[in-house]
Amino acid sequence: MTEPTQLFDQQRTYQPTDPEIIALLGSREKQAQMRHYGRGPAFFRLGRKIIYHGKDLCEWANASRIDPNAT
Repeated sequence: MTEPTQLFDQQRTYQPTDPEIIALLGSREKQAQMRHYGRGPAFFRLGRKIIYHGKDLCEWANASRIDPNAT
């Protein structure tokens, strides 16, 4: 078993408009759909603002990882 990959800074917070988030999750509209259907990473809703924590993004990405060499 390999170590989990740290794609994001665990101490940083990210917004839906950050380039790293758009590259991984897609447009703001796509992110809204993922949140609505419970398919995206954990997030904070502060009023109308959405915040992703780096640790939550790493956990979500690692949980979505597929290892083609797994037995």
